[in-house]
Amino acid sequence: MNRTADYQFTIIVPFYNEAENAAAMERNLSAFLPLCAKAPACVLFVDDGSTDGGPALVQEICARHEDFFYLGLERNTGLSGALKAGFDNCFSPYLGYIDADFQTDANDFNLLLQYADEYEMVTGIRSRRSDSFVKRASSRFANAFRRAFTHDGVSDTGCPLKVMRTDMARNFPMFTGMHRFLPALTQMAGGRVRQVEVRHYPRKAGKSKYHLFNRIFGPLGDCFGYRWMHKRYINYKIKDNIL
Repeated sequence: MNRTADYQFTIIVPFYNEAENAAAMERNLSAFLPLCAKAPACVLFVDDGSTDGGPALVQEICARHEDFFYLGLERNTGLSGALKAGFDNCFSPYLGYIDADFQTDANDFNLLLQYADEYEMVTGIRSRRSDSFVKRASSRFANAFRRAFTHDGVSDTGCPLKVMRTDMARNFPMFTGMHRFLPALTQMAGGRVRQVEVRHYPRKAGKSKYHLFNRIFGPLGDCFGYRWMHKRYINYKIKDNIL
């Protein structure tokens, strides 16, 4: 039996070559769990095929904490694949997502969780981003282009702090770039999305997996893929039945 079923809220932490952040992950998440607004809460680490020794460190962390769990992927699939693996292996009513670099604060989950009963997804907005000018500018451009395609009204879909209903997240279609369209996918399935301002910090350890090319050109291509899928998406509701 999947032990996340014993909890109300699961924090999914996808990571790839983040060994330098392992200690910070343990420290921040273990401090937050007793304070979580949806208790009891647990953590599910998803290793996306790391090659830096991080998986061994995270498995040691999980051995020290009864509310920490681990899932290791056979090979690197990208953030979308790691997230989908986390969604598919989560059985608590609610789930959250945070990046392993901890440029967002786990404590801000409580800002989002206060709306979790009313909205199918609550997503953070990085109000004061602690990133370089190039990162901020490319992110604004990519967000504007995505909004023109999806009309989801979300200003910062790349914010790595989100709360979702697990039953909806597990039904998201899997495709490369899925992580950029989580609010749009929620709306496509008939769900409601709320945006909440959260804090943002500079990266303290490890290296970002994103650069100018995959922050701009990757999302542009993914938008066309999303548009193709959206036109063919089937969402039905049963009127009546005799079973």
